[in-house]
Amino acid sequence: MNEDRAAGTGPDTTTDDVPDEIVRTIHIDAGAQTVWGIVSEPGWFINNGEWAEHEITTEGDVSHVVDPVHGEFSIRTVELDPPRRAVFRWLGGQIGDVDEFPSNTIEFTVEPRGDGVVLTVRETGFAGLSRDAVVRRQRFEENSAGWEAELDIARRRAEDRP
Repeated sequence: MNEDRAAGTGPDTTTDDVPDEIVRTIHIDAGAQTVWGIVSEPGWFINNGEWAEHEITTEGDVSHVVDPVHGEFSIRTVELDPPRRAVFRWLGGQIGDVDEFPSNTIEFTVEPRGDGVVLTVRETGFAGLSRDAVVRRQRFEENSAGWEAELDIARRRAEDRP
């Protein structure tokens, strides 16, 4: 029997059924300011295989992002340290009382390397997303694959800019 059970979950559900974080990196042949221009936009990572323009309205530190395919999301900007670091809190994908729902934190770092930069994404918070282990596993696996695609979209967008 595992001793790391999450409070309030069933007897077979633990917080260690998925890692709590995803970390992915990609080298981009572009300058830090160019990449920063991409990753500092709340919700830039909500796409459907190709870069999508979003309708974004911001009140305080919370942005309301409307994606033409995936719908509406609330994202809190936690920290912007141009052109090195952008941190957002994914607010459960819910509109309304943004502090009521479980959320993940998404951190982007941009590090100069050679003639370009290394872009790293670190998403944390999977262990607390749901009491249901199947839901946690599904979100972790979807986001693991998703970050590969999103980082590639950022790379292509940055490298295509003049």
